[in-house]
Amino acid sequence: MITQGTEQIVHEEGAQLDFSESMSYTDYLSLDTILSAQHPRSPTHDEMLFIIQHQTSELWMKLMLHELRAAIAHVARDDLSTAFKMLARVSRIMEQLVHAWDVLATMTPPEYSAMRSYLGSSSGFQSWQYRCIEFALGNKNGAMLKPHAHRAELLAQVEAAWRAPSLYDESLRLLARRGLDVPADHLERDWTQPYQVSDGVEAAWLKVYRNPKAHWELYQLGEELTDLEDAFRLWRFRHVTTVERVIGFKRGTGGTGGVSYLRKMLDVVLFPEIWRLRTEL
Repeated sequence: MITQGTEQIVHEEGAQLDFSESMSYTDYLSLDTILSAQHPRSPTHDEMLFIIQHQTSELWMKLMLHELRAAIAHVARDDLSTAFKMLARVSRIMEQLVHAWDVLATMTPPEYSAMRSYLGSSSGFQSWQYRCIEFALGNKNGAMLKPHAHRAELLAQVEAAWRAPSLYDESLRLLARRGLDVPADHLERDWTQPYQVSDGVEAAWLKVYRNPKAHWELYQLGEELTDLEDAFRLWRFRHVTTVERVIGFKRGTGGTGGVSYLRKMLDVVLFPEIWRLRTEL
């Protein structure tokens, strides 16, 4: 059997090879900028893994915020079919971030220790995008504004997310617009304050779940929120186990207790009534 050379195949397919006067793949993706953004500070081989792990996570978080903000706006406009697609995408992004920890977990404790001193006080705890994601999902904490006070443009974005209604806040307002009895103090409140669990909110969701056919879109919304928090919990849990595997119970570079802090964060429930109602069904 005669096989064609790869050069001949490329020519026969008519592939464009000259980009002197047109936009290339590298141009479109700004790869020169992205691929020149890794600047290891230590002489260790493994720091490149650490940098790229966190840079790619920040890129995924940028997309997550893009989708979350749009989804919240669509819920506020009663456009649930569009919001559902966006929320499903956010859950899939979180799955990608869960598996990203598998790569970082190939770094052993001695390898991390060799570069740790070069990190200074920098820490993922200071990720402004992650903080905006948490705020958008309802985990409001005003103290988390302080790490960004030295950067006015970043502080403005984090503070805007802190002051805005969360995805769950807008979901409850939607339930009220659809005729369900949601307590008034959960429809208009100080959005910067942590969410307080409500028996009245649980009762409203129970009406949805006990009669899905009558409230089909709201039932779907409840399950999208469940999927989202499920994925978020897995992301946080994989973070904890990776940190414990790599540094044990050393304090984090950002000043927290490291694993002890991350374990406490596992107990945070974003959409409490969605989970509580399952016991009552």
